[in-house]
Amino acid sequence: MAMNLEQLRSFVEVARLGNFTRAAEQLHLAQPSLSRQISSLEQDLGAELVHRARGGSSLTTAGESLLPLARRMLADAETVRRELDELAGLRRGRVRLGATPTLCISLVAEVLGTFHRAHPAVELHLSEHGSRRLLDQLAAGELDVAIVTTSDTASAERFTLTPLLVEELVVISAAASPPVTTGESIALEGVGRLPQIVLSASYDLRNATDAAFRSAGIEPDVVLEGAEMDAVLRFVERGLGVAIVPAMVLLDRPGLRGVRLEDSTLARTISLARPSDVAPTAAVTVMQRTIAETARAFASRAGTTMRTAST
Repeated sequence: MAMNLEQLRSFVEVARLGNFTRAAEQLHLAQPSLSRQISSLEQDLGAELVHRARGGSSLTTAGESLLPLARRMLADAETVRRELDELAGLRRGRVRLGATPTLCISLVAEVLGTFHRAHPAVELHLSEHGSRRLLDQLAAGELDVAIVTTSDTASAERFTLTPLLVEELVVISAAASPPVTTGESIALEGVGRLPQIVLSASYDLRNATDAAFRSAGIEPDVVLEGAEMDAVLRFVERGLGVAIVPAMVLLDRPGLRGVRLEDSTLARTISLARPSDVAPTAAVTVMQRTIAETARAFASRAGTTMRTAST
């Protein structure tokens, strides 16, 4: 049997519209070409499928029997096409990921390493900004997915937000220096008396810590202001001062010591954000899964300072 998908598609359209002229228009074919496809299908099957008349067309008994089979074959072919496209997407594809600076030096570095090892042909683009800027980029179609630390309720309609982690902010100091406290935690007032290195004002984290100190009526002893996260960590390792950072950055950094904040609301929820009106590609779907799996692994390593958002 030599019938092909184009013949079946033409047959199904003629059956749906009951008219060769309208079916040809829908399929963007010349009517003679459509008629030849139907005639060829009838010859291949050895049966008349369509009654042709001036006022329109109708299916024969053989045509009625073929119609559900033809529809199923076309649907199966479309499923195969989509699956092959998805596989091709992971062989070629592109993922535009956004993340905050503090996540780029910890969670995202692990995510990108894992993803690239599994799918080296997928093109990766990274945008490193604060959460608000990342959400703006998502809305503008400049990103496929972003890892953010801001859950703006005004964004709920535009984005799908999936919480990943709830993470404490901790006070870090040089591992080579004496501990900042003999206890398991330190009060915010105590942190304010220590020489402190603070992040650039572009960080969401900086805004949160400034607000916490203001609310407590504390004027921190700042020895260096305006650094990026990598620089902050290096300065702390060298004993220049302490800093308040997400617990995540302590992982795999033996030169730093961390202590929890006592009675503090300084914590953040890390969420995965994507546009709610755009279906993710296969590559983006795999990236989302990689992010979620890596976040769970980070939570299991961090102990009490971090937990998955669902627990």
